[in-house]
Amino acid sequence: MNVLFGIDFISMSLIVLTNLFIYLCVLSLRNADIYGKYTLYEILILLLFIQWGLLCAFSVLDLLGFFIFFEATLVPIFLIILRGGSRERKARASFLIALYTLLGSIFMLFNIIYILNKFGSTNYIYLLSLKFSATDQKILWLTFFLAFAAKIPVFPFHIWLPEAHVEAPTIGSVILAALLLKLGIYGLIRFGLPLFPYGQEYFKHIIATLTICSFTYTNFAAIRQVDIKKIIAYSSVVHMNLIVLGILCISVESLDGAIYQMIAHGIVSGALFFCIGIIYERYATRFIWYYGGVAFVLPLYSIFFLIFTLANISFPTSSNFIGEMLLFLGIFRDNFLLGTIASLSMFWGAIYSVWTYNRVCFGNIKTFATKGLKFSDIDKQDFSILFFLVFFLMLTGVYSSSILDYISANTTLIISRAQFIIEEISQI
Repeated sequence: MNVLFGIDFISMSLIVLTNLFIYLCVLSLRNADIYGKYTLYEILILLLFIQWGLLCAFSVLDLLGFFIFFEATLVPIFLIILRGGSRERKARASFLIALYTLLGSIFMLFNIIYILNKFGSTNYIYLLSLKFSATDQKILWLTFFLAFAAKIPVFPFHIWLPEAHVEAPTIGSVILAALLLKLGIYGLIRFGLPLFPYGQEYFKHIIATLTICSFTYTNFAAIRQVDIKKIIAYSSVVHMNLIVLGILCISVESLDGAIYQMIAHGIVSGALFFCIGIIYERYATRFIWYYGGVAFVLPLYSIFFLIFTLANISFPTSSNFIGEMLLFLGIFRDNFLLGTIASLSMFWGAIYSVWTYNRVCFGNIKTFATKGLKFSDIDKQDFSILFFLVFFLMLTGVYSSSILDYISANTTLIISRAQFIIEEISQI
């Protein structure tokens, strides 16, 4: 069987994001909290395996090929959390991510086999030329969505994510937030919407309800967390579900915003987990009540942390702000009530993000948490990582119009095809 590979701007942006974060993860290994559990060669092999799986998944033009690479990325992250985790529940967390992903993906595999038997090919380009029946579109989109929902994750498939982030080492959390979660969104945009748009439209209100549940639950859950990693993990769930809601609206603005926000969120969430790893290395704890006055002893670090915190709450002038505004524009045009409920996520996100930063960086300096604290500011290696990420964050913001032009060139075709198929089937 011949498997085609090809890239457009959507694929290219995620390929660049993948290579950037794999490079930064390698750069961060000198002081990584995964040492002592893996040798350097073992860590590099796992990182390269993840990079290979992601690059292939973002460029393959075949459903079966995508499934293989989609699942291949699960093996190295499973091993990174299982052996490299820092706490006692790392085995539970690694098996949770494996079970949720595999149980969701098994439905996708069955329907890929169904497509292969019925049409004789799983080639994406060939399938675009076919007209799936309304029944086929409903069943196929729902089963594909189950696989992607477990990876994004969408409520109630989100249970594994906070657990995995807390137990994973820093590079594991960075890869999860910046790269692996994007596989589910990419699958919806690349395969779900162009091939089965009527199925998406049919289940739209049910999935929108699930995303609202995700907003409500994860925002309130993040406010009461005491582990900094869990706060950022729940924040990622909110942002990813907002992107899903934008894709459901089937408009050029919301789809452009979804892709742009996917890139911006990858940079910011990965950067925040790098920031947490830096203070974990010095304080040996992630519980927020042990922190205070970090800005007085790590002033340069606190500036970087502030930049990424503001970007995470979509502060005006940040690239996240541009992405979320486009998302809300598409959502409000589709359904005003849905847009109003979704916009509240920005309000709650600002509350727990700024509150977390305030408790960590200001107030009284607490020195009783651990022994042998390192009060030195970030070194050249940490500075290089955070500076790279600030640079790319600014780059996406400064050149946002050019990026959106390239994105629109791809999304306009997807939306036009999807709307045509939905209207054609609705008239039958």
